[in-house]
Amino acid sequence: MNGPMTGGQLWTPLLDVRDLTVSFRTPAGEVQAIRDVSFSVGPGELVGMVGESGSGKSVTGLSVLGLLPARSSRTEGQVLLDGRDILGLDERALAGVRGREISMIFQEPMTALDPVFTVGRQIAETLRRHRPVSRRAARARAVEMLGEVGIPAPHRRVDDYPHQLSGGMRQRAMIAMALVCGPRLLIADEPTTALDVTIQAQILELLRTISREHGTAVLLITHDLGVVAEVCQRLITMYAGEVVEQCPVDAALESPQHPYTSGLVRAVPGAGQRGTSLYAIPGRVPPLTDMPEGCRFRLRCEHAIDGCEQPQHLLPAGAAHLARCWRHPDLDLPGVVYPQVVHPQPHQEARP
Repeated sequence: MNGPMTGGQLWTPLLDVRDLTVSFRTPAGEVQAIRDVSFSVGPGELVGMVGESGSGKSVTGLSVLGLLPARSSRTEGQVLLDGRDILGLDERALAGVRGREISMIFQEPMTALDPVFTVGRQIAETLRRHRPVSRRAARARAVEMLGEVGIPAPHRRVDDYPHQLSGGMRQRAMIAMALVCGPRLLIADEPTTALDVTIQAQILELLRTISREHGTAVLLITHDLGVVAEVCQRLITMYAGEVVEQCPVDAALESPQHPYTSGLVRAVPGAGQRGTSLYAIPGRVPPLTDMPEGCRFRLRCEHAIDGCEQPQHLLPAGAAHLARCWRHPDLDLPGVVYPQVVHPQPHQEARP
């Protein structure tokens, strides 16, 4: 399956997720966390995946790497990496893909990093797991990687434990671990959560630099549309376990075609809103055990009418644009424009 048009030509995706469905076994029975999720990420592309908590973003990222517990979950569909379905690999073969081909930056580095080992040892062990290098060479590479991600005095910090690093440094150390084997795809799950705005900007610039200089594809999972507007080329909006919109970032900001994406865009605080009430999407994401029929957003949607209770499909809504809303041709949904943002194209120099 080819991806969207880029520079007038179709590219072949590096990652091609098709009809991914994940269910969890609970005391109340089996419930679906994500349903028929399909999307692609091209080589060197930065793609943002947004949605409220409970939309299925992190479950999607974990399922791509086969990190969900086998005893309590069931995964169906295809996860194609360069045309190879990695979802069907056994655990040993999949372990060879993790770290080498696809790496993940987890949401909270303090819980993802092992507190009893130094960050240098954890980076070095990741490298030795996938590459035939000596301990000395792996340690030297760990120092080099800490320097590449912007940690000062890496020759000293390599022997620090996670608790000895600040939140921003821990996140950088985790990025170094994810990149040490040169993966082609990086899944970043809320990499800037709980970081102050200065460190957040540095981490985002680091991800952009990694993509530009190494051709690494990035799937950025976040709830922050401002982050996506800053660094990503395409946007995937998820709601209640489904993809409800896919499009270039500019299209989502200027003319969203799904009411949920429009609501997310309108909820972003902007200049000139002092003294005015911030927009908020009414209601909340429905629980997995009580999903509405048809459009899962319809109970919160101000545009819902008779017919929205019918099953909804991703429909073409413009060039390289899909929306899961049968009413999108009739709706003129508000967006917001960020004229100061320059969206880098893959392998082109980005300007902050």
